[in-house]
Amino acid sequence: MEQMTVKEIVEATGGTLLCGDEAVPLVHISIDSQSIKGGELFVPLIGERVNAHRFIGQAFEKGAAAVLTSGHDAMEDEHPWIRVEDTRKALQAIGSYYRNRLTLPLVGITGSVGKTTTREMVAFALSAEKKVYKTPGNKNSQVGVPITLSEITSEDEIGILELGMSMPGELTVIAQIARVDMALITNVGVTHIEQLGSQENICREKLTIQDGLKEGGVLLLNGDDPLLCNTRAKEGCRTVYFGTGDNCDYRAEDIHLTKGCPGFTAVCGKKRVPVQLQVMGRHYIGNAMAALAVADLYGIPMEKAAEKLAEFHGFEGRQQIYERDGVTLIDDSYNASPVSMLAALQVLESMEPAKRRIAVLADMKELGPEAERYHEEIGEWLKEHPVDVLLTLGELSQTMESGKACLHFAAEDLDGLYKSLKELLQPGDCVLLKGSNSMKLGEVARRLRKTESQSAQE
Repeated sequence: MEQMTVKEIVEATGGTLLCGDEAVPLVHISIDSQSIKGGELFVPLIGERVNAHRFIGQAFEKGAAAVLTSGHDAMEDEHPWIRVEDTRKALQAIGSYYRNRLTLPLVGITGSVGKTTTREMVAFALSAEKKVYKTPGNKNSQVGVPITLSEITSEDEIGILELGMSMPGELTVIAQIARVDMALITNVGVTHIEQLGSQENICREKLTIQDGLKEGGVLLLNGDDPLLCNTRAKEGCRTVYFGTGDNCDYRAEDIHLTKGCPGFTAVCGKKRVPVQLQVMGRHYIGNAMAALAVADLYGIPMEKAAEKLAEFHGFEGRQQIYERDGVTLIDDSYNASPVSMLAALQVLESMEPAKRRIAVLADMKELGPEAERYHEEIGEWLKEHPVDVLLTLGELSQTMESGKACLHFAAEDLDGLYKSLKELLQPGDCVLLKGSNSMKLGEVARRLRKTESQSAQE
């Protein structure tokens, strides 16, 4: 956060300075008293279980420079205390205020599946010629986005913001804070259908990213998605499509796989650029085409962007591949939806050579009343494809049983799953771990990698 003082925070929030010096400079915003290093504005949020106002003292002890409060009307202290009605809304007001000071272009990314991967690939492509700031971690919420905006500096040339949502109206709030120049929607799936009711409702909510899209901005849509392919941007903005179909302004042709990694020709008008990715699975093609489209629209030659995309190797929990002791481990445990589950299984199917293909699949969450059907459909797919052994975790995953050799574990029995899998694995096996993040399959993956690493050293 550059050149922000207590006085400007008071102005941004419409709050009241209860005590302290309004000239005190602030370097960051923090909502976690334990992570404070010094010079931060501490924003104590009130959650369902915890009111963070109780940690204000700890925040000052750690080095916080100032604090917001909705629980105090008067205060005598050397530190600045700023009284506001609602600390969460005040944080959003600060994000909006800081956004007004930024002059660099911002790209906002939302969608049911692939937001984070697309964010990373867009950042890689743009880094061919620009200094890129991107959303760190999972700070894509009504709380995370204002903090993300406040970390952009004058040295950054373009910003990539991941914009999440889970409830109706949430994305509108975030979009109006971010006010992006380009809005990218990866797809419309069934994630959060439990809260939103239908894919059509999800689509409408995703399109509210335009509530913050600037006049003359670009709405960049997945032209292969049946709910997006005929969608048009709001008046005063331009629509651009990416994907593999003839309707796409930026499309992939001549698609092929090399050891599971997709290669293709990226086409836009008369431009034809060969692309070879270093991540496994055809589903990465859409992410890559979105990245190439963003780069080209911001004046970066697709050739240069394609070269940078060849350096992308994914990140932990998202189809990371490890090979130790003769076993290939595909860790895709970060999250799961029906679309991404099928994509991961197709990667497992493509692994050659593999003596046995072993799928470790956990429940997919937030799928609403049709959750059981979505899991059953994965089981139907497994019946027709070469997966030799299936291990399932959680109540819903039981419906995936498909006549294969199968072991089932209760959601809380991660230790049992790990021990059984460890005993089962043999040299030449390829094993996939995939499930919703809350199922904690990532812990099993980390234990497997640690054990394999230790055995390799012995």
